[in-house]
Amino acid sequence: MRERGGRAPLLVLVGALVFLWVPVLVLVGMSFNAAGTPYTWGGATLDWYAALARNEEVLTGLGNTLLVAAGATAGSVILGTPLAIGLHRHLRSGAWEALSLGPAIAPDLVLAIGLLSLFVLSGVTLGLHSVLLGHLVFGTAFVAAIVRTRLGHTDPALEEASRDLGATPLSTFFRITIPSLAPAILAGGLLVFTLSLDEFVIAFFTNGPATPTLPIVIYSMVRFGLTPEINALAAVLLLVTFTVVLAAQRLTGIGGRRRA
Repeated sequence: MRERGGRAPLLVLVGALVFLWVPVLVLVGMSFNAAGTPYTWGGATLDWYAALARNEEVLTGLGNTLLVAAGATAGSVILGTPLAIGLHRHLRSGAWEALSLGPAIAPDLVLAIGLLSLFVLSGVTLGLHSVLLGHLVFGTAFVAAIVRTRLGHTDPALEEASRDLGATPLSTFFRITIPSLAPAILAGGLLVFTLSLDEFVIAFFTNGPATPTLPIVIYSMVRFGLTPEINALAAVLLLVTFTVVLAAQRLTGIGGRRRA
């Protein structure tokens, strides 16, 4: 009975992993399909990846997406870090925290419609800049939430000692506070980058017709039917996401070992 009880959690874990990853593995496998349809196997080939590299529409959308993701990441880190510090040290109120972190949990559709209404009422033309502003809204909230959690585990005595030794508040901020929060800032920035890469709803509502992001390009391609080229594109995005996540884990792990 004990052995069965011990195996049950393992079986549940394996079943959950199979349920989560089988569709992804099928997608990656079909990206190498030589047949012109994603539903029947016709042999292995790399032609779809070559066709993807020659697709100007996809490359343009990828460039726009990377530009927005990089800008959203940088802006979210710059805005989210002081927001988290302010919430933790100066505004100890659940209401203020809920208002500040609300965009991270608000439905994308609600946020997208609200941003579109704001841009129209303000006379802001739609384009990559409006998409970037939209991604900054939820990105700043995500960074603030992650850094806010990290602040609860930092030792305030380090900053007090820095000030007692004659350091200015600005020097203490950059030499003590920021290094101690670096793993959380990095994790938050990489999370915003990955979320911005595949964000569709906000980009669909706040973008102009001349600057489509990659998710919008994929949507326009899927409307005319699935092809192995789309599977190849999804596999590339999956690889990029995995690389970012693994880099975040390694960098934050290195930071933790150094502090230890």
